[in-house]
Order: sequence, then structure tokens, then C-alpha cells
Amino acid sequence: MYPHLLSEGRIGKLTLRNRAVLSPMVSGTANYDGTPSEQMTAYYEARAKDGVGLIITEATRVNNTHGAAAPRQLSMVCDRHIEPFGKMAGRLHELDTRVFVQLHHPGREGIGMMSMMGPGIELAGRIFPPFYKLLPIAFGMMGKMLELTGLSMDDMMDMAGSFAFLGPAVVGPSNVPMKMIKQRTRALRKGEIKKLEKQFVSAAKRVQKAGGDGVELHAAHGYLIEQFMSSYSNRRKDEYGGSLDNRMRFALNIIEGIRRECGTDFPIAVRLGVDEFLRMIGMTHQGIELEEGVEIARRLEKAGVDAIDVSSGTYDNTNYSIEPVSFPPGWRKFLARAVSDAVSIPVIAANTIKTPAQADEQIAEGSQDFASMGRALLADPYFVKKAAEDRAGEITRCISCLRCTESLASEGIIGQPIVCSLNPRLGRERETSEPKVDGRERTVAIIGAGPGGLKAAETCSARGFNVVVFERSSSPGGQVRLSAAPPKKDKMAWCYEDLTASCKRGGVEFRFNSEPGVDEIRALDPYAVIVATGAKPVVPKIPGIDRENVCTANEVLDGTVKFKGKRVAIIGSGLTGLETAEKLGSDGNSLLIVEMLDRIGPGVFFQNLEDVMDGLKEYKPEYITSYKLVGFGDGEITLEHVRTCWQLREKVDAVVLAVGVCSENAVAEKLKPHFKNLYVIGDARKPGKIYDAVKGGFDTAWNL
Repeated sequence: MYPHLLSEGRIGKLTLRNRAVLSPMVSGTANYDGTPSEQMTAYYEARAKDGVGLIITEATRVNNTHGAAAPRQLSMVCDRHIEPFGKMAGRLHELDTRVFVQLHHPGREGIGMMSMMGPGIELAGRIFPPFYKLLPIAFGMMGKMLELTGLSMDDMMDMAGSFAFLGPAVVGPSNVPMKMIKQRTRALRKGEIKKLEKQFVSAAKRVQKAGGDGVELHAAHGYLIEQFMSSYSNRRKDEYGGSLDNRMRFALNIIEGIRRECGTDFPIAVRLGVDEFLRMIGMTHQGIELEEGVEIARRLEKAGVDAIDVSSGTYDNTNYSIEPVSFPPGWRKFLARAVSDAVSIPVIAANTIKTPAQADEQIAEGSQDFASMGRALLADPYFVKKAAEDRAGEITRCISCLRCTESLASEGIIGQPIVCSLNPRLGRERETSEPKVDGRERTVAIIGAGPGGLKAAETCSARGFNVVVFERSSSPGGQVRLSAAPPKKDKMAWCYEDLTASCKRGGVEFRFNSEPGVDEIRALDPYAVIVATGAKPVVPKIPGIDRENVCTANEVLDGTVKFKGKRVAIIGSGLTGLETAEKLGSDGNSLLIVEMLDRIGPGVFFQNLEDVMDGLKEYKPEYITSYKLVGFGDGEITLEHVRTCWQLREKVDAVVLAVGVCSENAVAEKLKPHFKNLYVIGDARKPGKIYDAVKGGFDTAWNL
């Protein structure tokens, strides 16, 4: 069915059963001492069994002084890491999957405090082993504290920068701080560079001794090796800076050392940032651009590298390395094609691949030799297995919502694994390997066909329950249906489309346009009732709020209300407000966006915020912050400053409210006295994200 994707491939002298590759992604599942945990092994095994031909492990530490990137990060710093990694590699080899280890140093993109935390945890655990058992408790308490503070990712990044002086400086080829988090940054001394070269080489040798099949040097996304290659981050005047020859010296010395220690048959791949895309954030003609990136690839091939893993972007413009929802699948395959045309060694590339057909086509057309997939395999670990069994229509497609990336910080900082909006089993592969099939055809009634209700229905069906889903509208999707309405957000619909299809394959019965009462549900004699009725928009009590020209964001997104050629005030600049503004702009309206707090997009993950703000630019919206809506007049609104109470009036034709949502739990309250096993999930329990609804639906159904 997919002859190119599923055909054998070769990297150096290593033969792989297919051309599907698990991209290296930090999962936050290693033990605190840098060894693979059973949790990590199960995570990789799920994607290896009848799946990918090659796994490239997540970023693996080579240096304990300033090279730590996460509390639970793989490490190859010491010989004692060899045996534990070898055990995991052996289990993956039994599944006919090869394993490369990605060797990594964050350089200036690290977190200074992490440089102390990671190695400190490891050292304490070695001296006092019971310390490791205390860490989950300590990190759990930290997580609760952060939750209580309500800090957003932006807040945490601001804090990281503000308190950077408390920790050591991050290091790089030069004193060029990262823009995203401004930390103290110092240039590496020449002796430190030489030591790092040896540490990369020693780590590669440990991989070989452990039975790993090869290594990948991480020279992309603005990490240390790329920092040396880039004229933007490398301002050195010695033999490691200046010309491209000098800027590549660090990487070439590492490659030469690995060849010397590991031999010519041990594969070396380089994940190469062939275009930093700094021009996309106003830094024209700076850093690595495609022409120079291709030349670097040529020189790496000449140095004896066996494969180039093409990537792009840095932390300063993360959307060009880890794309949000608006970027189309395969948008950067031109980068891989340019490298493929210039080198004779295999090219691996992750081109926002969403389907087996896309992967197969990109290999067939010569854009790349191997299809590297990261988030696609987080959302569905059985992506390759389903493709091979002609079940591509059953694949859960990644919607590029970036919840996984956001969780690298929000969950990773407290020692928890990354999460996926669509796959609540991620990081819990062992515990959720097989459902208990004990439903015995008892009935479960589910009210609401949003993502939470659909996931509960899918899971109950897999357990052998008869499932009936009631939905008051004419179609499934709930709030997510609305999120797919703004421009370039259509992939969001895959969330409920794929879940609905899975439910139908499992025999779930849907009753649309239905708001059941107690008697209708009681007639089913349900074993359990799950209420997933979602949330409703908050409408503040302001005189004049009931005017005809005032509506909610939901009414704009579902098409109930349409404006064209109007000046529209959007009240609230959360993600819903901004995406609604984008839709209104695309419909030909002029925009005034009003936010009560002192910055636009409070609480919105920075990548999604950058994405939607970029989309809004063409409509030239006007922004007003620190003001709240207090009144209406004919063709105008009154705004009041939240601190000074100063008022101003703005001429507008219409007002759209996007000030948040509250739980829609009237159904739950009505049913609760009549059904013993009643559960409330998703937004009906507490407004949250897709992930919260899906995980709640899964956990509730799994544990019935």
C-alpha cells in the first residue's frame, strides 16, 4: 500500500526494515540518574512493535557541568549508563527496530538553573539512593504550587530570565544571549571546547558498547553544535569562529573523534538545521540560511557522516522547527529536497507528516529517503503498523495543537512526562497496554459528543460496553468544532472526526439532536452515566449587553452571527478571542481587540500566540490593554482602565464577547439524584483544554 515508506532502507552499512523513523523528542520519562526507565522503554516499545524501523532517542546528555536540559533526561556521561541503556536497546532489537542515540548539548538555549538541578539530582541519588524515591513527591508538591499560582508558560519564562542571576550562566560559542529567555550567557573557553569534543566522542563510544546502532549529533534548533556553525551565535575570533571552515571545526572534530574511536562501520547521523529562518523574525541575512545549510551538509558528507536529518528554526523562532496548527503538512520539504539534491548519503526529514500517504509520496518524489515522525507517533504509536495493515483510515492524526511541546516545560519541570491532547496513554503505555474487556454488554450512557465524551465512548466500547451517546446538536465535536472555524485551523477538526470514526467502528450508537431526560436514560438501564456537556460562554452583567449588535465568540465561529465590513470590538484576547478576531478579519471587518489584563494573549502558550498574532497582522487590528468593557451607547462602547478608572469611548458597529467560559452542568445536576454511577468530565466538570477533556474521558471509562 505504501511501497516507499515500507521498503527497506540503509544508513551506512545498517539495514532498516522500513523508512519510518521516530523523531528524537524529549519525553521526560528517563530515570533521574539518566538511565532508561521502564516507563521510557514501554514508550519506545509501543512505537517499535510492528512499527518504525529506526528510533532516534531523545536528546541525551554528554556533559554534566552545563549540558543538562531536563530533570529526567537520558545521559551518556558515565560508563555506568552503558548497561541500563543496553538493556533497553536489546528489547527494541527484539522488535526488529534499530536505535540511534541523539547526543546533545543545549548551549545558550539551556536553563542555567537546570545545569545545577540535573547533575545535582544525579549526584545526590548516587550518594543516597532512597533520594530518588523522594523526588516524585518533591516534584509533585512543586507542581501543585505552580498550579495554585496560575502561572502561564510566559510567566515561567519571564521568571526564568528574572532569576537567571541566581544560577550559573549558560554557555555558547560567544556571549550572545537567547532572545526568548534572556539569561547570563558566557563564551566557552578553548579548553572547555576541547573537553566537550572529547565528551561527545566518549558518549558515542558508550552508545556503541551498549549495543546502540549509531548516534545522531544534534546540530539543529539552535543547540550548541549549530550555535558554533551559525554566524549569528558564533562571534569568535579564534580558530572556532569566522569562516565556515572554522565554525564547523567543533562538529568536524567530534565526527573525526567518533570515527577514530568507533570505527568506520558505526553510523553517524547529524540532525542539521539547514535554515535558521531568522529572517522571519526580522533578522535578515543573519545565521544559517538554506544555501549555507546545504554547503554544511556537503561538508558533513565529506567528513564521513552517514545521514543528514534535515530540520530548521531555533528557540528564538520555534514555530519554524515545531510547527503550530496553521502550518500545512510538508511545508518545509523544499529544505530536505535541496539537501537530497546536493548529497549522496540518505536524508531523513520530519516535514510535518500527518499521513502514510504523505510520507510515501515525499520519499517517492525524492524529497527525502526516510520519513521522520515525532508528534504523529505521539498521537498514534501504531501509525506505521496501521499503514502496513491497510488501516490508514484508523490513524489518529496529530492536530499540531502543541500541547506536547507546552508540556515539555509545564510537566517536564516537575519531572512528569510530556502529554498529548489526543493520546492520554502517552507515558502510561505499560499501565494502559490492554483494556479490561469486562463490559459484558452493559450500557453506558454518555451525554455530549465533544472530545471528552467521544473518548469515553471509544474506551467504553473497547471494554465491551454498549455505548449510547446523546448530543443536543446535529453533529459531534463540541467546542472543538468551533476551534476549527478560524482561518488555517481546519486540522483541529481531525480531533473529533477521528474519534467519531473510531466510535462508529466500535459500534457506538449516536443520538443527535437529543437532550435526554431522566426517563429516557433510565429506560436504557445504564451501568453508568457520563456527563460531558461542555461549557458555555460567560456573558458579563453589563447594561446593554443584550443589544442586537452584541454576541459571543461562539456565535461568530458557528456561523450563527456574521459581520462584514464592520468595525468590531472583540472583548477578551485569549486564544478564542484572537482566533475569532482572525475569522472576523478574514470576513472583511476592521478589528478592535480589548484586553483587561496588561498584555495580549494572557495564558496562551507562546507558540500559539505568535502563530495567531502573525495571522492577524494582515488585518491591522487595534489593541487596547488594561481596559474593561463597562457600557454601551449608540455605535460606541465605553471602556474603563482597570487601575485608574479612566474611561474612553470607542466607535464600533458590533461587539463580540470572548471573556471565557463556565461549566455547562445543568444536566449533571438534574441527573445526579437518579443515577448512582454518574460521572462528570471535561469542561462540564472544569473548563480546560482538549487534553483535559480527552484524558478525563479516557480515565473515567478505563476505570469504570
